[in-house]
Amino acid sequence: MATARSRLAIVALVGAVTLGGARAGAEQSPTFGVGRAPKPGELQAIDIDVTPDGHGLLPGAGTAAAGQDVYTRRCETCHGPTGKEGPQDVLVGGQGSLATSRPQKTIGSYWPYATTVFDYIRRAMPPDAPNSLSNAEVYNLVAFLLVQNELVPQDAVIDATSLPKVKMPAHDHFVPDTRGRPK
Repeated sequence: MATARSRLAIVALVGAVTLGGARAGAEQSPTFGVGRAPKPGELQAIDIDVTPDGHGLLPGAGTAAAGQDVYTRRCETCHGPTGKEGPQDVLVGGQGSLATSRPQKTIGSYWPYATTVFDYIRRAMPPDAPNSLSNAEVYNLVAFLLVQNELVPQDAVIDATSLPKVKMPAHDHFVPDTRGRPK
């Protein structure tokens, strides 16, 4: 049975190995002869992020009217008929609630960038088939959710040009990442 002293020695040893590994990790890790370097096309296939300024948005466009149909078919089960009910995350409402004792972190109250809505839906939704929606379906859903949150007019067309221009209510409550995009 380990004593307190031996447990302390083990923790110290693990910490030293871990810290030493972190310092040594600044160089390239050994390859161990396993795997291969990815091809450029393989990297492009997984480089699907969208930045706040809209870099990475795809061709296509959407409207709230078309988005309501997609929402009903693919989102309503988890987020409720209007996006306010759940049982999963509430998507609509909550404006002005963040400083209260019952804040609601919704698209309309908490998200700083409209482009993030596109990025998240495209990558992670629906949970049973992430990254399965077409560009048009994602733009339609984004348009529907922005209209539901009263952030764009009902007849707005959302696309790669208009989406980065939508100013979200929580925008000024976040500090932008100024490190820049890797070259």
